[in-house]
Amino acid sequence: MTTPPSRNASLVGVGRAATGVTMVAVLAYAYALRIAAEDGNPFDFCGYFTNQTSLATALVLIAAGVLSLAGRRAPGWFSVTRGIVTGYLLVVALVYNVLVPGTGSAPPWVSILLHIVFPAVVALDWLLIGDRPPLPWRHLWTLLPHPILWLTVVLIRGATDGWVPYGFLLVERGIPSLFAHVVGILAVIVASGALVWLASRARGIVLRRKRE
Repeated sequence: MTTPPSRNASLVGVGRAATGVTMVAVLAYAYALRIAAEDGNPFDFCGYFTNQTSLATALVLIAAGVLSLAGRRAPGWFSVTRGIVTGYLLVVALVYNVLVPGTGSAPPWVSILLHIVFPAVVALDWLLIGDRPPLPWRHLWTLLPHPILWLTVVLIRGATDGWVPYGFLLVERGIPSLFAHVVGILAVIVASGALVWLASRARGIVLRRKRE
């Protein structure tokens, strides 16, 4: 359904689209640095959960911004997709700040944007802007297919060419440790998703959803 966007909806749309475009540019810059350092393998760069999740979230934000500017209501599947990537970014922030603190090969400001600022902005957008419906609990499982596929590919690569994006996924640290980290990551993803699903029931402050 298309309706003329309100002033608040237009501001939200511009903010979302601008944030998404900015993060795509940051990721492109980070990848350009890898190429300059002769380490530009795209499979390695995209093998980091942070990079692929941030890119996906940025593209979703751009699409959400366009929908807001066009005065169109987001379809249900799109709201679930937004919830999924929001949950993933919460995990990115948690894992980075708890398990793998540090900047790695990226400049410090890039790491801060990707692991702290961007997740915080996306989480606040989800919590405070009420233009999303309550997400059905029966769709919570949709959080799992992507990280399971990602972990499968990473573990296969670790066993074949020895490359893993994060040290805690190294088989050399022992199968019990690897198993605990894999199960722990999946559990944290579900828990983060549950928080996002729960927050979708809040009416928000901007573009407040009408009481059902």
